[in-house]
Amino acid sequence: MAAALLSLTSLSAVAATEMPPLPDVTGDVVKGDGNDYNLKFNIGLTQSSAQYRGLEYFKKIVEQRSDDHIKVQTFHSAQLGDDLQSVSALQAGTLDMTAPSTSPMVSMFPQFAVFDLPFLFPTPEIADKVLDGDIGQQMLKDASTKGLVAIGWSENGYRQLTNSEHAVTSPADLDGLKVRTMQNPIHLDIWRTLGANPTPMSFAELFTALEQGVVDGQENPWITIESSKFNEVQPYATETNHVYTPFITLVSERTWNRLPESYQQLLRDAAKQMGDYERHVSRVMNDQIKQELKDDGMKITELTPEQVAVFQQDLAPVYDDWRDKIGGDLIDRIRAESKVDSK
Repeated sequence: MAAALLSLTSLSAVAATEMPPLPDVTGDVVKGDGNDYNLKFNIGLTQSSAQYRGLEYFKKIVEQRSDDHIKVQTFHSAQLGDDLQSVSALQAGTLDMTAPSTSPMVSMFPQFAVFDLPFLFPTPEIADKVLDGDIGQQMLKDASTKGLVAIGWSENGYRQLTNSEHAVTSPADLDGLKVRTMQNPIHLDIWRTLGANPTPMSFAELFTALEQGVVDGQENPWITIESSKFNEVQPYATETNHVYTPFITLVSERTWNRLPESYQQLLRDAAKQMGDYERHVSRVMNDQIKQELKDDGMKITELTPEQVAVFQQDLAPVYDDWRDKIGGDLIDRIRAESKVDSK
């Protein structure tokens, strides 16, 4: 009996962290041109991330609906390069697909910086409206240049702050703190404006930098914090929800042009389904993982609306500095979606 109870307890612990099952594939088999294709799809996050779970679903859809005429090889943990290296490989035609955060791509597409503006997306539902509506679809078209074809959105999610020094409840607590940021100018401005010492580096180098004290803190969604085991070297966290970051699904233009139109549409359809499923996985796991991090001893500070307002007030100059660079009309359109949603 004791052994049976122990077994059930172990199964429950496994089930608690189990990701939602992969949905069944729907839709008819898509006829191609008689040729077989092999697509290499590389991401920066680990196998235990919602993003990789989304890749598994993408692979399932594409392979089943192409009757195995398209094979998808999935690579995680930056095995074939970090976000920027992967995008460069797509442009060179040496990699077929990747799904980077929009943030490292701001130098290529300045309008992507809108996703890095602090507190612009107050809820996931508003983010969905923007990404799946006219604004997001136009941004996919705008990004389908420079050797790339953009075919869909998924989510990295809301970013939270962790550090090794102390609890953070106000901008004053960030004074001099070395915070790793992505290689993105608006993130540098955000953390510099708040009084921190922003330090850009690739995600692949981050755990070692935290472990060795090269940087004091970093900011990522809860699911990434846990899947990358940052809590092992970061005892403090603050639930800031300061930036909502999407992933953008990209195909090499060289690869795209080799595919028949029917397979191009299949990739678009699969990217949309992958994005919807991956967002579901991300959100289902978000609160659960936050609680798991607490249970494992991470000290998590939850900001009050008044404390959030202090951060927003201090960050107002970032909006002023970036309005013309990003496009004031784009910012205003997204803010309008927030107002409509709140009515």
